[in-house]
Amino acid sequence: MPITPEQLQELILEVEREDPIDFADLPIEEHVLRALVADHLCDMAQSLESFSEQDRHLTLLAVSAKLVLENLVLHIQLLRQHNVPLSSSADALLQRLRNQK
Repeated sequence: MPITPEQLQELILEVEREDPIDFADLPIEEHVLRALVADHLCDMAQSLESFSEQDRHLTLLAVSAKLVLENLVLHIQLLRQHNVPLSSSADALLQRLRNQK
């Protein structure tokens, strides 16, 4: 089922109601950023149409995982930059990951 960029922007707003994004003082309006992301993702979805269902699924999982990882890294960097301590659970997770090396 194809989705239009406008429909995707509406879905983004719906998700943001539950988990708002802090756009801070970015010099670009929020709706412009949503439109940019929606256009890009719709283009990506269209380019995946020639993939098998399994390959589309794997590609979307890989892209999602990369974005979640990037978001986590940026969030931790922002907290450190502002000298905000990590929650005990986040700190414990990072410590556990460090100890696995």
